[in-house]
Amino acid sequence: MVSQNQTDRKKTKAQDNQQSEAVLRTEDLKVFYGDKIALKDVSMEIPKNQITALIGPSGCGKSTLLRCFNRLNDLIEDCRVEGKAFYRDKELYASKVDPVEVRRRIGMVFQKPNPFPKSIYENIAYGARINGHKDKLDELVEKSLQQSALWDEVKDKLKESGLSLSGGQQQRLCLARAISLEPEVILMDEPTSSLDPISSQKVEELLQQLKEKYTIVIVTHSMQQARRASDFTAFFNAEAAEKGNRFGYLVEHKETKAIFDDPQEDATKSYVSGNFG
Repeated sequence: MVSQNQTDRKKTKAQDNQQSEAVLRTEDLKVFYGDKIALKDVSMEIPKNQITALIGPSGCGKSTLLRCFNRLNDLIEDCRVEGKAFYRDKELYASKVDPVEVRRRIGMVFQKPNPFPKSIYENIAYGARINGHKDKLDELVEKSLQQSALWDEVKDKLKESGLSLSGGQQQRLCLARAISLEPEVILMDEPTSSLDPISSQKVEELLQQLKEKYTIVIVTHSMQQARRASDFTAFFNAEAAEKGNRFGYLVEHKETKAIFDDPQEDATKSYVSGNFG
């Protein structure tokens, strides 16, 4: 007969396994622009339903890595990716993988809000429609705007242009647009850098709600934001290559509290203490 304590331990172990499950993973990932290396030998795992922050000085490859995860680097001339990147153990750069499908499953929100020059409603419905959603669009639009904490602010003006919204509202509209495609992962490249503190706080609060359903990776230059908003943090640094260009590399990746309170690498300690960057 199984005791209650044994049952509780099994439940805890199952929960721990679920929390540590890697949705994204890289092995010795390298990125080149032409013959110049931009990112070198990155091996890391992104856990499910957690917020992972990528921090580090400019030019250390944070945004480059982010674009590897949904193959946006494919759109950059002369960009070449070596090593391996996986989404749920499926190699993202395998020959038969459709990058369009990758971008549907792994959504992206950019640094500058970029709503379509269409109505608020069509900003959500248009992308969903061209990706095969034909039925219950009204329901999908409302659900996406609800999840992005924007519905109550725009429900009476869905026919108005998305460009008429404030910067913070536009960024949440772009997040709703990404959510409408029902991804599993949301990538965010400095999503609050152009927002005021109040709008930034709303986005950070929203991320805490969204991680219950999505795995989130966020690039940020704000160490305070990384500390407040993320569960895990990866610190990247940069150094000069032989040909004079700078390339990025992963220094340390662990739970956010450990990165900020007990970093193991001198470079991490120096960066999070504000000595450089």
